[in-house]
Amino acid sequence: MRTFICLAFLAFSLSAADLRLGIVGTDTSHAVAFASMLNDPAHKDYLPGARIVAAYKGGSPDLPESAGRVEKYAAELKSKYNVEIVPDIATLLTKVDAVLLESVDGRTHLAQFKEIAKGRKPVFIDKPLASTYADAREIARIARENNVKWFSASSLRYADGIPALKLNGLTGVFAWGPGPLEAHHQLDLTWYGIHTVEVLYALLGPGCEEVTRTFSPDAEVVTGRWKDGRVGTIRLHRPYSSFGATAFAPKEIVSSGKEMYSGYKNLVIQFVKFFQTGVVPIDENETLEMFAFMDAAQRSRESGGVPVKLR
Repeated sequence: MRTFICLAFLAFSLSAADLRLGIVGTDTSHAVAFASMLNDPAHKDYLPGARIVAAYKGGSPDLPESAGRVEKYAAELKSKYNVEIVPDIATLLTKVDAVLLESVDGRTHLAQFKEIAKGRKPVFIDKPLASTYADAREIARIARENNVKWFSASSLRYADGIPALKLNGLTGVFAWGPGPLEAHHQLDLTWYGIHTVEVLYALLGPGCEEVTRTFSPDAEVVTGRWKDGRVGTIRLHRPYSSFGATAFAPKEIVSSGKEMYSGYKNLVIQFVKFFQTGVVPIDENETLEMFAFMDAAQRSRESGGVPVKLR
């Protein structure tokens, strides 16, 4: 009995030291996936150090992918992972140390971030950062104005296969992935194509100056030319496909294989580390350039596939 009490006290002490995280947006499976890894010690990928303690539902009535899931995932968070469902973002901010902005609809992120920023707590913004380049820039401005640390990323940026593709003397990358579109997202690559754009930038980094896009109903190709002469290309398949990439260097060519996606664990490690240390893992200028890249791709498509400079 004494041993049991000691172990119970130790478990309580460890959990009491955990960072308290709050979710904004229960309309995505990511909310439940992250809670399972952070709140359930029996999970195969359990990560100590932080717990999700509260969530605000959010939701977009005009988006089926949101409206059809928001209540379901909120109920699962509450019943399975003991997450408190709160009525608004202001209440959430009183209960947490850091925030996960998870809303599946990128259109809602700017308005929700304005409310989150009032708490001056660190924020991880799940993909997409926003649904337009203008909104992405405004989020960055509000963060600077309120001294809020943040970063945004797709789990593909931290896929297990990425390090092997960071070749010495890397001259180019060809990446592929699924490319379903969503009518409400004005900048169409932000809906799903952003995953593959993240792979491109994880390997090449910033520095793109011009983009050309070829569009068809079944697939499309977006090619960027970097200032130093490197070339990065993404191919998006519809409706769905695997994720992958091939990296090119003067003396070798390396491909990721059949499937690059390796789950959420590496991403969760990154945002927990960020919340613990305050060190931002991705410079905001790189994230904003990805949106400039997608914005240029949109303008290239609308202009019939002509090369377009990033702005």
